[in-house]
Amino acid sequence: MSATVKQLRAFVAVARTRSLAEAGAQLHISQPALSVAIRNLEEVAGGPLFNRESRQLSLTPEGVEFLERAEQLLRNWDQSLDAIQQRFRLQHGQLSLAAIPAFALNRLPALLAQFHRQHPDINLVLEDIVMERVIAAVQAGRAELGISFRPDDLGGLEFAPFDRDRFVAVMPPEHPLAGRGGLRWKDLAKAPFVAMNRGSAVRRWTDDAFARCGVNARLLCEANQLSTIGQMVKVGLGISAVPSLCETQMQDYGLVCLPLAGPVVAQEVGVLLRGRGALSAPAQAFLTLVAGKP
Repeated sequence: MSATVKQLRAFVAVARTRSLAEAGAQLHISQPALSVAIRNLEEVAGGPLFNRESRQLSLTPEGVEFLERAEQLLRNWDQSLDAIQQRFRLQHGQLSLAAIPAFALNRLPALLAQFHRQHPDINLVLEDIVMERVIAAVQAGRAELGISFRPDDLGGLEFAPFDRDRFVAVMPPEHPLAGRGGLRWKDLAKAPFVAMNRGSAVRRWTDDAFARCGVNARLLCEANQLSTIGQMVKVGLGISAVPSLCETQMQDYGLVCLPLAGPVVAQEVGVLLRGRGALSAPAQAFLTLVAGKP
């Protein structure tokens, strides 16, 4: 059996006021209830904390020694309770995210700006890393939330989709294909192609698209980042196909983006998490925000 916060508050109030009536008024409880709380605390402590032989309530030597400890315990309790309440009110805490570069560069800044306006006291930590490392970061607990395409293997994580991405062709505006309204994957096989590195999800999806329409890409070079692909296309090394998440970025490079069909390659974009019940209040607030922002 251990003492309760209510009993400690009762003890400190009576010890300071030396009056059951005044202490009861401070705590908004009746004198009989206050007396019961004090006796229960003394039972836990193992002996009397007040000298009841005198007309005025006074502390026993043990009570005098315990008073300072009780006040410190209550200060610690109040500080701890205030800290956790601040976290639930989103007045304190941290949001740790991992996101694929395509999302981190093109969509995430606006979301983080909105989140910061709503919750200015939450510290933001971001890793912009490839999809496989996003999964590992969430699994290891370095990131509470990961933003990624839906992986083939969730690795024990949950996936909450909020958007669907469709691949687009990218090329310089002077390219012969740039004036069309849309392209087929087999059209891309007619020009040198700049691809993502082998082993990446984007490379698997592009290779599969070419295979499904029965052609091979004229592979010119590979890169590890979609931004690098954009720069290579910009200087005229070839054309490419990228997720539409990158469309704004590619247009900023001065490139033309055209929808791709035959086949349409579309992938879900969403949030990876270990479980909704394990989320902090900041992570839950961000999940709610991103779910409403396709």
